[in-house]
Amino acid sequence: MTRLPTDDDVAALFARRQAPIEDLAGQAGAVAATCHAMAVRFHQGGKLVVFGTGTESTDALHVAVEFVHPVIVGTRALPAISLTADVATVTGLAADGGMDGIFAHQIRLLAEPADIALGIAADSTSPSVLRGLEAAKQMGLLTIALTGGHGSIGTSPAVDHVLAASSGDPRVVKEVHVTTYHVLWELVHVFFEQPGVLTPGVIA
Repeated sequence: MTRLPTDDDVAALFARRQAPIEDLAGQAGAVAATCHAMAVRFHQGGKLVVFGTGTESTDALHVAVEFVHPVIVGTRALPAISLTADVATVTGLAADGGMDGIFAHQIRLLAEPADIALGIAADSTSPSVLRGLEAAKQMGLLTIALTGGHGSIGTSPAVDHVLAASSGDPRVVKEVHVTTYHVLWELVHVFFEQPGVLTPGVIA
């Protein structure tokens, strides 16, 4: 006979998520600084370039569409692309030169110095995400990483802003990342809406 989950079981599932979310709230200053830097780049005509491998590739798509096609009516659309959207390009680059260079190559061809590079890596060790961020930094882009720890990406000098999800459970890391990039989206728009925060002549 199958045992149905008890109230204690459900409570334990929620409890597992409480500390990582509280830790994210504790990064409020870092989140605000990241959003302000993003708003400045958008204001200067830059676009958001997002990337990640595996399940993070779908997060990259999610982030891009949130900025390009806001679900809240009347909210400003901002330019964003996902480097995971073109399967032919990604697989072609991987076949010719291996997975590690799939984002760096695209960034060098598609990005501009005014842009924002957002790499998503749940374990903070993805070589392709790290190399993408390194290429972006070399070009002058603002570089941001959403990670699940403090591995090679979280400690890289190529990353201007690191927002880490503090959990050993990859499912919880994913959930925290979803919350984080929705907060980034919302706060970027808050900066655009506040008179005097950005320089005059905000892009329409």
